[in-house]
Amino acid sequence: MIRINVFISADEAVRAKVIESASALTAASLKEEGCIAYDIFESSTRKNVLMICETWQDEAHLAVHQATEHFKKYVGEIEAVAQMKIESFNF
Repeated sequence: MIRINVFISADEAVRAKVIESASALTAASLKEEGCIAYDIFESSTRKNVLMICETWQDEAHLAVHQATEHFKKYVGEIEAVAQMKIESFNF
């Protein structure tokens, strides 16, 4: 399995838009084959930090996910207004 942790740093002015885009991405991604988990977390200590935590069955399913229109659309919306840092590991 593959775990992806996406840390998002967003100013207060764009935080609601980031959450809206991340929520839409999550809802669409959870319907994909090979998606084991997809969640959004908010930091309790840093108001400007969010995290998307995703778990995929394997590289093939992750690659299909990253090629979807909803992935491109919502990740593009987030990247346009916030900073993203991605960590990935197999387990």
